[in-house]
Amino acid sequence: MTDLEFMDRAEQLLRAVERDCDRINDESSADIDNQRVGGMVTLVFPNGSQVVINLQKPLHEVWLAARAGGYHYRFDGGGWRDTRTGEDFFEVLSRCATDQAGQPLRFMA
Repeated sequence: MTDLEFMDRAEQLLRAVERDCDRINDESSADIDNQRVGGMVTLVFPNGSQVVINLQKPLHEVWLAARAGGYHYRFDGGGWRDTRTGEDFFEVLSRCATDQAGQPLRFMA
């Protein structure tokens, strides 16, 4: 994957997270504050906990940090997969956000 391809795909991922935050806030009482600075999106939950998603451009990876731990993702041609477990980015984000919000939340590609 070229640097340009990585940036295009990574930007799509960050925009999807932002759109899902808006959708979730419209459909639930989750009240997620999402803040974006360059290649980093921070989700802040009402209890003060955070999920941070940031781009690691030199590695062509997206990193996710949550209370449950830290995760690294690479695009495999079909989606963003954890470099250790192969889990899908949006599945892990949904699980972490659900845990931190205290209610079921679903993020999608």
